[in-house]
Amino acid sequence: MIPSTSFNSQSDFDADWNYNYPWGTDHNGGARMSKSQVSLSGGVLALTAKKVSGQGTITQGGKTIAIHYLSGTVHAKEQFNVSKGGGYDFTGEFKATTTKGTWPAFWLTAVNGWPPEVDMAEWKGSGKISFNTFNTSSQVRARDVSYPSPSDFHKIKTEIRDHNGKDLKITFYMDDNLIETQYGRDFLGKPMYLIIDLQMEGSSGSPGPNEDTLFQVRNLEVMSYNP
Repeated sequence: MIPSTSFNSQSDFDADWNYNYPWGTDHNGGARMSKSQVSLSGGVLALTAKKVSGQGTITQGGKTIAIHYLSGTVHAKEQFNVSKGGGYDFTGEFKATTTKGTWPAFWLTAVNGWPPEVDMAEWKGSGKISFNTFNTSSQVRARDVSYPSPSDFHKIKTEIRDHNGKDLKITFYMDDNLIETQYGRDFLGKPMYLIIDLQMEGSSGSPGPNEDTLFQVRNLEVMSYNP
């Protein structure tokens, strides 16, 4: 679905990815997304958040959020819809910060309404990594584990499978170690966007750092599963 070479060149990137969120430049945090904050080098995707002023505020979820950063987000051109008996494997290597006020993530979210949402890897400034499945805003299965050596790349793999013709079985791995199995209720047949983003502040706390923040991804691959 997406080859591990998609970050090797601009033409490879353009074949599989778009800039920003599928819905625009803003989402649930203090960073506004910009193509200028996305770069490719040596097969590595780099998203960089920098402190800025004069970006104003946004209103989301009934809250007014001040924009303090410009940052980077990309989303896959392909949408991912698990059919009966099928599934996907999402794999990549990530170097992610765990500093307060930084919020990198690798996630799936609904194309039509919400949920489903699967956070295949999320770092919210706590020194931990989170693996989450949202069935509703209040029915959430979340697993937080310690995140070793943030200055190193770590392999993340998520296997998503048809569980019973209606629900999805979602299995999370880090560095080839099984972390958690969760279930998405009624997720089958619902298309999802794939997003890699470096949001700031919001759920990761504030204030965020004054210095630039970097989120790097390499060897990302998506394969369809057909038994």
